[in-house]
Amino acid sequence: MSTPDTPRPGPRRLRRSADQRWVAGVCGGIADYTGLDPLLVRLLTVAVVLLGLGSTILVYLAAWLIVPDARQR
Repeated sequence: MSTPDTPRPGPRRLRRSADQRWVAGVCGGIADYTGLDPLLVRLLTVAVVLLGLGSTILVYLAAWLIVPDARQR
């Protein structure tokens, strides 16, 4: 329970990770947002791409452009 003087945390926002990045930080940001391991998110992304759902690459590229970077506030 919070007291009136304690600031309430704001809503969680999806951001590209600043420290868990291999390419653009999209998978690391999703992992931070969901609480999953970044390696698991990366493996799932690669598996979906290899299973023939090439649109995943377009979604990744779109997220790279749309989702703000955690280093920029």
